[in-house]
Amino acid sequence: MADRFDYVVIGAGSAGSVLAGRLSESDRGSICVLEAGPPDHHPSIHVPAAVVYALDNPCINWMYRTAPSWGTGGRCIIQSRGKTLGGSGSINGHIYTRGHRSDFDGWAAMGNHGWSYAEVLPYFKRCERRIGDGDDRYRGRNGPFTITDIDQPDPLCDAFMGGAELLGIPRNPDYNGASQEGIAYVQRSIHRGRRVSPARAFLYPAMKRGNTEVRTRAQVLQVLLEDNRAVGVRYHQGGRDHVVLANKEVILCGGAIASPHLLQLSGIGARDLLQHIGVPLVHALPGVGENLRDHYAARMVMRIRGIETINERVRGLKLVREVARYAFTRRGALALTPTLVYCFWNSDHGDIQVSFTPASYPAGVWSGLDRFPGATIACWQQRPASKGHVRALSADPFAQPEFQPNYLAEEEDRQALLAAMRLGRQLIGSTPFSQYVEQEVWPGERAQSDAELLDHARHTGNTTYHPIGTCRMGPAARTDSVVDDQLRVHGLQGLRVADASIMPTMPAANTNATALMIGEKAADMILGRRPLAPELAGAPQDPS
Repeated sequence: MADRFDYVVIGAGSAGSVLAGRLSESDRGSICVLEAGPPDHHPSIHVPAAVVYALDNPCINWMYRTAPSWGTGGRCIIQSRGKTLGGSGSINGHIYTRGHRSDFDGWAAMGNHGWSYAEVLPYFKRCERRIGDGDDRYRGRNGPFTITDIDQPDPLCDAFMGGAELLGIPRNPDYNGASQEGIAYVQRSIHRGRRVSPARAFLYPAMKRGNTEVRTRAQVLQVLLEDNRAVGVRYHQGGRDHVVLANKEVILCGGAIASPHLLQLSGIGARDLLQHIGVPLVHALPGVGENLRDHYAARMVMRIRGIETINERVRGLKLVREVARYAFTRRGALALTPTLVYCFWNSDHGDIQVSFTPASYPAGVWSGLDRFPGATIACWQQRPASKGHVRALSADPFAQPEFQPNYLAEEEDRQALLAAMRLGRQLIGSTPFSQYVEQEVWPGERAQSDAELLDHARHTGNTTYHPIGTCRMGPAARTDSVVDDQLRVHGLQGLRVADASIMPTMPAANTNATALMIGEKAADMILGRRPLAPELAGAPQDPS
């Protein structure tokens, strides 16, 4: 006997939570959401600063590892992905960044009708509840997902931004508004000292409506197909396998690693790969798992003097004070994001980004704090050209796939990263920030040439946790595309993908905001609704 629902949603991450919530609101059918992880009760999810403990917790984190490559100096590095309700939106660094309008106009120019900036803007707006400054032509005020400004200005951050201004980099009052360029405190998904989780904003209300059932610790093993149509899924829960059938559609929201992996295990993918791992070919689609991109960051650490950093605020008796402050006021160091300042800038080698936080971490990874007063900048290229893949290594659904981003494989990526690191050095040496820098600890003044800086990046750099593109959206004529602009898997019926894996190229941003938008837009597509009207003058109309 198999359960039957109208819609089966695989994955309760950012896009999946939004999608399930909007389908539930419509009351146009029953929804079953299958999430491989546990409920989102772990305290490291909800206390903002505790994210550093979520990033290496296998209870709520898939803990994927990259395959070694030249760009990482032969290292394997952890790629954290959320394994709980809210997915990666429950363990990320809380940053809300949409990207540049040219990102989405570029998607539309590739043949993806309905995905221009003017056409996705209303979905960004519908999703968010912006508290703070912002032009209402660009910002939403009434959505479920709350976005706030940092409410505790930091003097070291102010000095860093002041130095940037002296270098000609302007303060930007809203980098999610008319223009992205400039420097600013980050906007974040934190409200009243607690994480704003996609699950809490969208999925929990759906669960109360009576038409949505969420099953946790339910790992999907296979999408079931009959006559080129997805009819349901097989999943594992409680020590045995189960089947749930879909009257209307199966929607895959597993993310840029899990979604292509599940398609491959279901016999959908490249013929040679499936033959190699012993999975019978059901539908040949060579683009599945290809086109992987991710942001790769080089970090620099400074020893700070003459001003307090977060490193000192969360140690000894001061930590007791911070815990008490958070418990009673939901403010203080425990209510902060791991990164406080973003700088978006353009170099001769493309758009780059430098972030800043008045704290430092051993080996530059969020894993605890250094014992000395420290600050960190992270430098990366906004739109990496290097591409990799996600490929199943066996037919075992519990074995992790090969995750190979091929960081820094393209020369333009290396040049852009070097430009970002050079800008970082300028910011460190700028007035008034430089008065607080006792020493550049990492990589240190010995690293001056391009070769030395690149060597530092290769051997110590890390992901910024933004994998995308492995179920690329594009016309069927493109052999590397997996879904069309309605997010339907090419050549199959009743099966869509709606998550970060469909992004054709990397937006100049953290990816969570765009994943939320994809969930919003996908819900309207599935329900057959007319797309929201473009909101900027002269925007192209959807041809449908």
